[in-house]
Amino acid sequence: MTPDAEMGHQAAGETALANGPGTSGDSDDLIELLFFAYRDFVGDPDRILAQYGFGRAHHRVLHFVDRYPGLTIAELLDILRITKQSLNRVLKDLIDQGYVEQQTGTSDRRQRLLFCTPSGRALTADLTRVQVRRIVRALDAPAEDEETEGGRGTRAASAQDFLLAMIEPAERAAIRRLMARRATVRA
Repeated sequence: MTPDAEMGHQAAGETALANGPGTSGDSDDLIELLFFAYRDFVGDPDRILAQYGFGRAHHRVLHFVDRYPGLTIAELLDILRITKQSLNRVLKDLIDQGYVEQQTGTSDRRQRLLFCTPSGRALTADLTRVQVRRIVRALDAPAEDEETEGGRGTRAASAQDFLLAMIEPAERAAIRRLMARRATVRA
């Protein structure tokens, strides 16, 4: 879809939500559900992280470093959109406690490449496991207003499309490239 077509599609969707049944109620419900879903989605790993003295920033760093071994600090800063100072504090915790390690870049010795240690991979797997459990449960649950079976595959594709559509249009291609990179790492 071209950017102009996407903008037209976006405007049409905004108009439909604004003029739809209940006017702002439909969009308010979606926003509220997204807040609650996020609260519960991150709440599960928060309880695990608290046992280590870590927080959500540590979780985000572990997540991306585990998924993209050899990620540079510059790439991680770009992904997380946080300050270098904030990242350094979190990285120091994770490195000092043995969950992440830095290696010097092979082609550019100034680069610092980030990798999870075995302990970091194990912790990330625990955090991911509780989140996957929640996602699978949500995908397997029948829709409250649906009497027919849609199936997990259809619901998962719909959820992925919805979440991708929630991302700024200008950022979607970069996120698709990043996710494709993970697919090549797993292969």
